[in-house]
Amino acid sequence: QVQLVESGGGLVQAGGSLRLSCIASGRSFSIYAMGWFRQAPGKEREFVAAISWSSSSTDYADSVKGRFTISRDNAKNTVYLQMNSLKPEDTAVYYCARKSGIYSPLSIRPADFGSWGQGTQVTVSM
Repeated sequence: QVQLVESGGGLVQAGGSLRLSCIASGRSFSIYAMGWFRQAPGKEREFVAAISWSSSSTDYADSVKGRFTISRDNAKNTVYLQMNSLKPEDTAVYYCARKSGIYSPLSIRPADFGSWGQGTQVTVSM
């Protein structure tokens, strides 16, 4: 069973930046697509960004396009989420997730991701 551990969350002013990291245990990191999701209080978990196993494809929620960038370093078993121009509405717990199925295409559906981290809090103040 893979373990995913997020880090990098915190409190930042609107317009600021944060970089989230997610390190995965095990040897098979490089053959799985990865994603970032977030959940704000009282709201459902929503898709933020995803990256294919080879880094050749990425996808973003409309709300973060042009501000967030997902990337991965397979040698370090790590996926990143660079978040720029942060807004108060970006406040949420951010979760890293591994898509089920090796070499599988991208997905934005939480149900397609079988392994999840514990989450890291991101708070953006006015």
